[in-house]
Amino acid sequence: LVASRFGRGPAILASVLSVLTFDFFFVPPYLTFAVSDSQYLVTFGVMLTVALLISALTARVRLQAEAARTRERRTAALYAMSREFAGSRDTEQLLRVATEHIGEVFESDVVVLLPDGAGRLVSTLSPAGFFLGGDEQTVARWVFTNAQVAGATTTTLPGAQATYLPLVASKGTVGVIGVRPAQTNRFLDPEQLHLLEAFANQTALAVERLRLAQQAAQARIQVETEQLRNALLSSVSHDLRTPLAVITGATSALLEEAACSSQPHRTLLQTVYDEAERLNRLVRNLLDMTRVESGTLQVHKEWHSLEEVIGVALTRLEKQLEHRPLAVHLEPDLPLVPLDALLLEQVLINLLENAVRYTPPGSPLSLCAWVRNETVFVELADCGPGLPPGDEQRVFDKFHRVQTGNQGGGVGLGLTICRGIIEAHGGRIEAQNRPGGGAVFRFVLPLGGPAPQVETEET
Repeated sequence: LVASRFGRGPAILASVLSVLTFDFFFVPPYLTFAVSDSQYLVTFGVMLTVALLISALTARVRLQAEAARTRERRTAALYAMSREFAGSRDTEQLLRVATEHIGEVFESDVVVLLPDGAGRLVSTLSPAGFFLGGDEQTVARWVFTNAQVAGATTTTLPGAQATYLPLVASKGTVGVIGVRPAQTNRFLDPEQLHLLEAFANQTALAVERLRLAQQAAQARIQVETEQLRNALLSSVSHDLRTPLAVITGATSALLEEAACSSQPHRTLLQTVYDEAERLNRLVRNLLDMTRVESGTLQVHKEWHSLEEVIGVALTRLEKQLEHRPLAVHLEPDLPLVPLDALLLEQVLINLLENAVRYTPPGSPLSLCAWVRNETVFVELADCGPGLPPGDEQRVFDKFHRVQTGNQGGGVGLGLTICRGIIEAHGGRIEAQNRPGGGAVFRFVLPLGGPAPQVETEET
């Protein structure tokens, strides 16, 4: 009875007192501890042995029952916290659930620290003052970096006021949890530390789950927005092509008939024609962009002469390049290249228009082409202001425009279309600044094997 109520120590004392009481009251001579018959000594020994054995077994059962109740409480606490985690919709609510449950189980002050945009460990809740100290922040930062337990009750940085555990998820450490017992003279034992690690693992998985859910929601919204925008651009572009063709054709006919008209009349007609052509190019770029992004851009490769493709592109831009010195350097005996002539012409036209638009009037341009290691290189260089630092790759992003004084009316799709066409050919395109000033746009195309032999006619 004593062992079941008070534990092993009091039970041992009760066993010894029971033997002494039996000797004092029931063994002659009575009311003394003297023993007249030596057989009673065996009785005393058996009584004490049985009493100690029963006390030990009862005390062990009592401890096991208490341990089972403790495990049940802790399991219930973990289950309750996990259930509330499942209903959390934002980080602040999740951290509040974690701090409340862990603080209740361990009777401690608790804070969960997560990295912000600048890499600092902060909490969206109002943590206890001791977590804000410089030393505590140093320990928390060490735990986050090394993904190891440190602080009080550990051998690593034991001078801290709290015990810090890393929140380790499948993709790395997502934060740090700090626990300081409310009683300053109490520390976490190994079993409690093990349980705290279980709470920390549950919290880390919940934080990662919430972040992944938020990223998935953002990605879904972005995809839906992109699909809606592409559908709108495609429908609008198709609807605009017919009236634009009519306007361009009518204006061109009026220009031919107005050869003898007054100069202001011809100027107005020319302005209408130029703007219609510019709008037509814009609509064409929008349609090409929707084809590139939807994956419907089909490349029909055939063996073509690169000189002819470049010549066609320059002929189509003859008016824009009229007052531009253009040096064309093509390596002698260029082989035939497997490409889609129409698409590659569009790439060259977009690059040349981009160079004309963003460089000073009258500045020279240079167009080069050569072959190295079964790869064709085509490079367009200008003498303009060049690209802002860091924009060498961003210039190929959709709707990205370099902020210069000469914008030229573009919307930032030409280079994006160039990248899509070149990548569809299995090549790559890049931009960089020239050491002497200006920018260089270079794309490469694989030959994909020996070119077919072309028989020449004998004269």
